[in-house]
Parts: sequence; C-alpha cells; structure tokens
Amino acid sequence: MSISLKDSQIISEMTEILNSFLPGKPHPYADQSISFPGVAQKLGIPQFWGIGSKKPAITQLLENTLQYQRDKFCELIIEIVRGGIKYRGKKGEPVNREEIQTLNNLILRVEFKIPELWDNSFLDSLPSKSNERPDIEKMKEIKDTSEIKKDYFQLDRMDDEQKRGFSFEKFLNKLFDLFQLKPRSSFRLKGEQIDGSFEINSEFYLLEAKWQKKQIISSELRAFKGCVESKSTWTRGLFVSHSGFSNDSLEAFSKGSSTNIIGMDGQDLYFILEGELSLIEAIHQKSRHAAETGEFFIPIFKLTRK
Repeated sequence: MSISLKDSQIISEMTEILNSFLPGKPHPYADQSISFPGVAQKLGIPQFWGIGSKKPAITQLLENTLQYQRDKFCELIIEIVRGGIKYRGKKGEPVNREEIQTLNNLILRVEFKIPELWDNSFLDSLPSKSNERPDIEKMKEIKDTSEIKKDYFQLDRMDDEQKRGFSFEKFLNKLFDLFQLKPRSSFRLKGEQIDGSFEINSEFYLLEAKWQKKQIISSELRAFKGCVESKSTWTRGLFVSHSGFSNDSLEAFSKGSSTNIIGMDGQDLYFILEGELSLIEAIHQKSRHAAETGEFFIPIFKLTRK
C-alpha cells in the first residue's frame, strides 16, 4: 500500500528543505558517507536511493523509508541533518535555525517528533537567516517610535489599575507589531485568560503581562508555566512584569530544571526602547540563557555586558 497523498505532499516539502544538505553524487575523493546515498548505505537501506535526478531520488528515499522502514525514518533525518551540518559548514553555508524549525513542523505532520532537533540548546547554536531581525535602527526609522515611547511613560501616570493593565497590553501589542512578531491580542480559552501571543523565528509564545506595584511571586509563575505546558509541546511563554519578580520566584525558577518560560521587567523594556538591545535579540538571548542554565530571567543590562 502506497503512502497517502497528504504524506506524499509533506515529503515533497521535506525534499525542498533537505536538497542542499548533502550531495547526491559526492566527489570521488570526498567522504562518501557525507552524501544521500552514503547515508542510505549507512542505515542499511541503499536500495531506497534511486538513480537519476537528485530531488526525485531524495523523495524516493524518504517515501520508501516512511512506507517500508518507518522505524528508520527518524534516524534517516538525523543522519541527513548531521551530515548537512558538516557539508554545508565547509561550504560556508551553515544549516540555519529556520530550516530545522520548518523541518520539525513537517516531521510532526507525518506523526513523528525528533527530540534532538527540538532541543533548545541545539536550535540556539544554529545561525538564523533572519539577518533582518529588526534592530533598534529599524525601529528608529518607523514614524510612530516616539509615540510608543510616550505610551510607555504615560502608563506610569495612570491611577486606575485595571485601565493601566489593558493599556499595558495594548502597548506591548504595538511593540511586538513594530518588530513584526505577528502579535495576537488577549483571548479567552475555557477556564483561562491569555493576554496575547506572538511569533518569533517560527516559534510561538504565549504572553502574560502585569503592571502592578507588587512583584510577581513564584505561584504566579508556576500557574503561567502550567498554562504554557498545557498547550502544544513547542509553545513557549514570555511573562512581562513591570515591577519585576520577587526573590522567591527567581530562586524557585533557577534550580537548574528545564523551563519553557522567560521573564522581562520594566527595566528591560526601557533598555529596548532606548536601543540597548532589540526586542527580538532580547528574547533570543533570554531564551538561550534559559536553555543553558534553567534560569527563566536575566536582566538585559547583564546580557549587554556579557
């Protein structure tokens, strides 16, 4: 029985991504294992590699493995990625984060998930093709930059806490939109209120935002972490607290255990608006720090002085 039309389409999309990872016909003096037929040979499935044009041969290799040797499909992808990192690295065209993230999402659609390719420390080690990460210079070119700063400083003058809370969410929505992070305003799911969400480098973040006098305590962070964990496995969370986080919350979330949330405080927002670090770079570096240490929060001023 052949694979479904849906799976066939997904395999075609995978082929487009993986095509540049390895050569189809390596140079006679090159390492033959660093090639598509070499990987097939290593895994004991050389018969799945076809003769002819490269892309159809890759498609055939993937389809045949998925259909006849499903237990080797994930191993096949890992070996292609491993070889691709070496091969593309030598060519000065390293495999980038976005390629792996797109590949991960395609693999999910054929009902597999490869933990090694989702590992945050691995993803953070890859370069990002988005040199277009909007930086503060781009922010200065946008006419409403001064307006968003005004919005931020006016929040501190508001006495009505509820009104200030809604205004804070609107400010963050504007800020994320400024950096083209496709923000979504607050929405309600059964039994819970979510302040918003946004997308960065094909990763999705849920947002919790608080502007209040008291600092956030550990129970509030645990509740947000639980909310994020109850969604898809690739969802992350950003908790923005203008007043920061209490010592007990910082200690509770710095025990070296894994975390899927990061924190940002009012001082961080000020540094972003003043050009110390772009919003996207701040989130990227905070996520990397969390992946390496398990600590959900590090101030931007420390990141800029590392």
